[in-house]
Amino acid sequence: MDFGGPDFVIAIIALSTGGWLINNWIRAKHGYSLEDEWGGKTERADSAEAQRLKAENEELHGKIDAMQDRMIVLEKIVTDRGYSLSEEIEALRDTRRADANELAGTSVPLSLENKERV
Repeated sequence: MDFGGPDFVIAIIALSTGGWLINNWIRAKHGYSLEDEWGGKTERADSAEAQRLKAENEELHGKIDAMQDRMIVLEKIVTDRGYSLSEEIEALRDTRRADANELAGTSVPLSLENKERV
């Protein structure tokens, strides 16, 4: 092969052009921006389907953010020291005892043993 002849120069230009084309084909296939012959970038135009998917993705991210906020509030409620089921039950029992003691002094007790059953 003659390195000084035009065939060698044409072969180098052909290989460089082929590499550039293959590089741009791979970039286009995977959604990256394309290079032009001066090294600038050309952004890929989104299709209607891609725009719809982006809008849906944004909507779903918003819903997830709202759900996370709600979950944080629920975790605070459940892990709050004041939120104790046993304390609430005891408080209800105490109010029932106080109500029963108040009624015991003012009401007439019923005797269920003397009543006939039907």
